[in-house]
Amino acid sequence: MALMKRQQLKKILLNSERTTKQLLVVAVDLLMAWLAVMLAVDLRFESFMPLSLLHAWLFAFSVVFLIPIFLATGMYKAIFRHIGLRVIFSLNKALAIYAVLYMLLFSLVGVPGVPRSLGLAQPMVFAFLMMCSRLFARHWLGGVDPNGRSSLVKNVLIYGAGAAGRQLANSIYQSQELKVVGFVDDDKRLHGRSLNGLTIYAPETLALLVADKQVIEIYLALPSVPRKRRNKIIEVLKPLPVKVLTLPGLMDLTSGKVTVTDLKNLDIEDLLGRDPVPPDPLFMAKNTKGKVVLVTGAGGSIGSELCRTILKAQPARLLLVELTEFALYEIDQALQKQLKANGDNIELVPLLADVRSPARMADIMRTWKPHAVYHAAAYKHVPLVEHNPAEGLRNNVLGTLNTAEQALAHGVREFVLISTDKAVRPTNVMGASKRLAEMVLQALAHRSTECKTRFSMVRFGNVLGSSGSVVPLFKTQIQQGGPITLTDARITRYFMTISEAAQLVIQAGAMACGGDLFVLDMGESVKVMDLARRMIELSGLTVQDEANPDGDIAIKETGLRPGEKLYEELLIGDKPMPTQHPRIMKAHEEFLPWPELQAQLTKLMQALDTNNVPAMRSLLQHLVTGYHPNSEIVDWIYLAEN
Repeated sequence: MALMKRQQLKKILLNSERTTKQLLVVAVDLLMAWLAVMLAVDLRFESFMPLSLLHAWLFAFSVVFLIPIFLATGMYKAIFRHIGLRVIFSLNKALAIYAVLYMLLFSLVGVPGVPRSLGLAQPMVFAFLMMCSRLFARHWLGGVDPNGRSSLVKNVLIYGAGAAGRQLANSIYQSQELKVVGFVDDDKRLHGRSLNGLTIYAPETLALLVADKQVIEIYLALPSVPRKRRNKIIEVLKPLPVKVLTLPGLMDLTSGKVTVTDLKNLDIEDLLGRDPVPPDPLFMAKNTKGKVVLVTGAGGSIGSELCRTILKAQPARLLLVELTEFALYEIDQALQKQLKANGDNIELVPLLADVRSPARMADIMRTWKPHAVYHAAAYKHVPLVEHNPAEGLRNNVLGTLNTAEQALAHGVREFVLISTDKAVRPTNVMGASKRLAEMVLQALAHRSTECKTRFSMVRFGNVLGSSGSVVPLFKTQIQQGGPITLTDARITRYFMTISEAAQLVIQAGAMACGGDLFVLDMGESVKVMDLARRMIELSGLTVQDEANPDGDIAIKETGLRPGEKLYEELLIGDKPMPTQHPRIMKAHEEFLPWPELQAQLTKLMQALDTNNVPAMRSLLQHLVTGYHPNSEIVDWIYLAEN
């Protein structure tokens, strides 16, 4: 009952008019001044003194100094429940001015009948009472918002007692919702020591700390720690009932100063991503810096990240080629914002275009004469392409052929195709179409010794967060409460962060000699079932299965889709050749000479024009090594007609 009354009183105070609150604060300050006078006099005479003219003189001059000084320094504009370091400093400044004036009057100048020592004693007692009143108000009012709801302060631990951890703790000190209760660090020499008044604990005590100090969140302040070590720390934190947030890596922190706003939710990239290899500035700049660069599929996941990465290399002009109007608008706006933030003066040219259109692509290349083309335009969704094979082949194969031929005709120096691991021994039309696109560039590169355009291809696996990745789908399903749908528990995939993929593509293109097929080192393959489990756990939830029937999110198997493989490969042959970059390899794979390939492409075009799906499949099996469809024909039109 008493607690309810206190909460009601707080609510009344917080919902009062601003003027009423300020008058109440002035009244409290006057009361503190009067108490300070009484205590100072009692201390001076070492006994409780009856009220006299002495008290009146001391209080009167206290009011004369107090009100103007506090008004001038803005003390009556501060919100008590949000008092931070800045307000404390301002209060100390106001009290210092008050103390100097009070001492000048009573201690140095002197007032008849008033002991000089009271000129020093009253300001000291008054300062103590004022500080206590402010801190009490913050503590008492800080747990309630104006609507009376509870907004208790969160207890947090910081993992990492280095420079980043110290700066983060200093930033949190000014927060009204967070309270740092200690540090955790791997360095045994620091255990038990104090940092800014906070104890540094050993990682072994985490479970006890979380329970004892009622920790809600743990912040990883480890921007320079290798990812392998971060992953081990995250594994230790997984069983604890806390939310884990992290600071980005040193390369992603835009300034040396760390603040609370730098914290981000722990994402799957933090577990699957690898320690980045710093990009070689020479390779990054070779085909981009000061040059005209064209990106097809600029609004897609890979294309848009390529654009962002290329902008950092300072091209003279960036041409954004995209078929979808909204996707082009979005990437153009995002890049304009990036340019403005960095103060760069780089021309962006957003161009609506279909890479299958010879006239449109010729106009673009003739007008701007790009030095380099990064061809990311493609249909990549395996089941959709399987249901619409003719359009998939037109876009992925003929679109690549048309763009490459226009690049040749208009003197483009570098042409880089974005390929996929699904091109290796494909079981679906999408993968076969990408391998055929690779073969087109290989044949064009070797068609003539006088070829002025250097064609190269970069093959890699799944990119975390891309439109074709399972990660965005799993995130949405988790937000909706599940279940996560997984086609087969045995499926494995290679994963790479989108930023790493973009940097490696640009560096691989800079190494090209002509007809090169580069393969990116994707690390170890990952079971998609494990990926789903980790994403659920990172969301602070539990997996619902036989061992835990009361879990939050279930994982449901739906069966392999048409054309889907259990696992992917990166190489058709063996023994890839190393390059100057540790994560870029070069493959040597067979292809058809241009005259022979051209004749087969003519047959393919005829099959596309009549939507002859069996003929398409037969031609792909003849052209693409290892292509073995693992499902019946599922083309919508073919099924409807047959």
